[in-house]
Amino acid sequence: MKLAHRNKLLSILLVAIMGLPAAVPALAGVFNPETFTLANGMQVVVVPNHRVPVVTHMVWYKVGSADEESGKSGIAHIFEHLMFKGTKKYGPGIFSKAVARNGGRENAFTSTDYTAYFQTIALDRLEMLMKMEADRMTNLILNQEQVDSERLVVLEERRSRTDNNPGAILGENVQAALFLNHPYGHPIIGWEHEIRALKLADFRSFYKRWYVPANAILVVAGDITAEKLKPLAEKYYGAIPSRPAVTRKHSQEPPQKAARRVLLKDQRVKEASWNRSYLAPGYISGDTRHAYPLQVLSEILGGGATSRLYRSLVVEKKLMISAGASYSADNLGPSQFAFYASPRPEVSLEKSEQLMDEEITRLLKSGVTHEEVDRAIMHLQNEAIYARDSLRAGARAMGSALAIGRTVEDVEAWPDRIGKVTVQQVNEAARAVFKIEQSVTSLLMPENGNPQKAEVQP
Repeated sequence: MKLAHRNKLLSILLVAIMGLPAAVPALAGVFNPETFTLANGMQVVVVPNHRVPVVTHMVWYKVGSADEESGKSGIAHIFEHLMFKGTKKYGPGIFSKAVARNGGRENAFTSTDYTAYFQTIALDRLEMLMKMEADRMTNLILNQEQVDSERLVVLEERRSRTDNNPGAILGENVQAALFLNHPYGHPIIGWEHEIRALKLADFRSFYKRWYVPANAILVVAGDITAEKLKPLAEKYYGAIPSRPAVTRKHSQEPPQKAARRVLLKDQRVKEASWNRSYLAPGYISGDTRHAYPLQVLSEILGGGATSRLYRSLVVEKKLMISAGASYSADNLGPSQFAFYASPRPEVSLEKSEQLMDEEITRLLKSGVTHEEVDRAIMHLQNEAIYARDSLRAGARAMGSALAIGRTVEDVEAWPDRIGKVTVQQVNEAARAVFKIEQSVTSLLMPENGNPQKAEVQP
């Protein structure tokens, strides 16, 4: 199963629906979903898309790596694997074989703030999926053999994706340095020594606590309406006994007072790179009024080949292979705004940092222009329009957002809110966030390289 990979469009549109009246359509907006809540507390979202008789069925649990107990990193991700091991009614592999036999596709992913399971299949097979997915919400078989087997799978996944990838190793260390106290500082896949130490009882306790209807969201997108889905949802998911929802409690970040630097040299590195991540507010955490302006700023600085950084450093000065910026507002906890650059072979990382610092200083001193803001807003609003054509985009955006506690009005009003962002708001957000003491600067280079001269390996 795959770890969550943040899609730029989804990070813009991630919003949620909580506690709305039964089957009440949302205001006209991006996806126009319909919502209702089952008696046991499970939230249900329907995103109609009648182009083809196909649906994407997703169940989201409001639990991710940030919710793990101290010393038990990786349990959320390993548990995602264990959900495919079968129940008393449907043995190991039966669910997956049924999906494949009926022409469908399935997968799952774990993030810092949620875990999701999804299938895409013909509309007339939807009831089969709901029946089997609801069964494993409450009847999963957990034994030592299964835990040991999936632990080995995840350890191999960690070796291949992280330990054998210098960029991923550096990324883990950057996160650990950026978040001084918040659980975002430990990796989604977990630390190896803690993965090895997890017990069967830990997984049984995790399942009992987090995998309950009141902590889950059902999202179905495609050729379906709330009126048709509701009887099926009540029949299968509504039959699961209600249990109290879990209160999520995360350690909070203290004020950050010192800039940090992380350097990794590795013989496997062929192309040196420079990055800087700043702690930033989002939709939920910190000074939330900056979330929309920061999205506009991210588009201005890093929105492709016409962005300010790419145009300046790659096209005009011809000193970088790539350069840009990224930001996501959709975390339950603190977010981050990142700058990145990969210099040409003849350019040192020291020079790269100087150039990026000059761009950041210029931004803070002179700000952005009305033309840049208008162009960024238009592009972002166009992306929201294009998202309507995707069967999965609506399901993923709605589920991801619900899992962090936003509302359907938020997602549907997103184009309008982005459209109201002003030049002054963008400049204020930049000055609030780009403070060196709340940042981590990272350097990745070949083993025989140095910040002054980091050459590409042959």
